[in-house]
Amino acid sequence: MTIFGKPLSEYFSFAKVALLLVAIVGIVRLGMSLAGVDNAMVKWLSISVAAWLALIYFAVRVHTASFGSYKELLALIVITNMVAQGIVIIGIVIAIVTKHDNIFSAPEYSPNFSGAPASAVDGKTWFHAGAHLIFGVIVGSLIAWAVGSLILFITKRVANS
Repeated sequence: MTIFGKPLSEYFSFAKVALLLVAIVGIVRLGMSLAGVDNAMVKWLSISVAAWLALIYFAVRVHTASFGSYKELLALIVITNMVAQGIVIIGIVIAIVTKHDNIFSAPEYSPNFSGAPASAVDGKTWFHAGAHLIFGVIVGSLIAWAVGSLILFITKRVANS
């Protein structure tokens, strides 16, 4: 399979350290939560922070390593978000199946469209999992790409001056 003329394996090879960081942080976060560590402690291990660090790294390295440009950056961001959101969705599905909240389904970290108090929100829903698939991967990737594109633009200007 190729994306923008590059084999998918090239993207994974380029991104392996960042993808590994995101995966490890997400899996450890989920594991700690399932092991009973308090969410107030687990929340400090952030899959979002790991993904944003990966984004900054990609936005600089895509140009400086001559890997590509904006479209390759988009592919790297989508792959990273798929890994991150995949772990979150697994956490939500575990909560649905076990009927026991974890860090990814806890009311305080779940969508609240009703205006109800956070404690009344149920994060153990297929809607919540689907929202991570749609909004987390698609919308999240486009927002991250906009930020990353700005960083890439600045990187190109600085590197070419």
